[in-house]
Amino acid sequence: MWDTKVTKVEEGRLEATVFDEATALLRGGQIVAFPTETVYGLGAWAMSEEGITRIYEAKGRPADNPLIVHIWPGATLEGLISEIPACAEALMERFWPGPLTLIFPKGPLISKAITGGLDTVAIRMPSHPVAKALLEACRLPVVAPSANTSGRPSPTTAQHVKEDMAGRIPLILDGGPCAIGLESTVLDVTSDKPMILRPGAVTREMLQQVIGDVRMDPGIALKSSAVPKAPGMKYKHYAPKGELILLEGPLERVRAMMEEKVAESIGKGYKTGLLITAEMQAQYFQGHIPAAVQVEILGSRKQPDQIAANLFRALRRFDEGGCQAIYGEALPRDGVGEAIMNRLCKAAAGRILHVDTATGKDEEE
Repeated sequence: MWDTKVTKVEEGRLEATVFDEATALLRGGQIVAFPTETVYGLGAWAMSEEGITRIYEAKGRPADNPLIVHIWPGATLEGLISEIPACAEALMERFWPGPLTLIFPKGPLISKAITGGLDTVAIRMPSHPVAKALLEACRLPVVAPSANTSGRPSPTTAQHVKEDMAGRIPLILDGGPCAIGLESTVLDVTSDKPMILRPGAVTREMLQQVIGDVRMDPGIALKSSAVPKAPGMKYKHYAPKGELILLEGPLERVRAMMEEKVAESIGKGYKTGLLITAEMQAQYFQGHIPAAVQVEILGSRKQPDQIAANLFRALRRFDEGGCQAIYGEALPRDGVGEAIMNRLCKAAAGRILHVDTATGKDEEE
């Protein structure tokens, strides 16, 4: 049991000595939480079996769920991967450092404890100044899944990490809130046609502009019966403690159905949450939302990046408020909306009510 320390790291003061304690912990087989541009990561030295084991224990993470190796600008990939597929060079040039994880054939330095038993390894180069400075200071490839207990909404602030990891890890580096708020895009480049295994801020359209055709893993589609290629995508993720149900359809019909569901929930005595966009706030209950309802506004539909940054924070606030039933608006799936809806659908365990355009009735998916 650790007395978990939280150290504030100022962006303007990132000299290597700031990371002496973190470096010593990592080299000693311990784990350290740190910010990235996507979410906070729970880091261990990729060559430390002890550290890798501690990550799985701290998170309660299934052993077949692979870890992503984080590297710094200028770091060598030699030994980490066995080859660089042709399309990967262009992607690394365009999107690294940044929120893109690439799947390569694994090299001899990578143990199967990292890869979940697979012969491939996931690598990314974060762009967050604290993450980059930490990696450059310790000069270690670091495996780092999100710094939350498995299944919970990913952490986008140091406080979120502390909520889940206090007593489980020795150190949290506080670099402020994460700008993107959704985990990195994961792209498999080991086959002839690259395939997105997890959508993120680097969208399919952005990737196609660089390398042409990019497929989406059919296993992550909402109604697919296929098994996702990435083992981690088969597990429940991002879920608040209360039951989340999404409503999808014309906004006016969604509003009417949402009001019905909220009234039913309140009538049953449930603490109820409402996850909505800024444009609709004044529409619900004619602007007089019942005091018993906890409202979390994701942001404007015109600014999906803002919605992405706020998503996990909002889901965690419902937990803080003790919400037992939560109703949320589904969002458009274009661009980064694909990643937002991926996270929302997994948080809702696939519970989506499609509001019929003709009858206003709902149909659970």
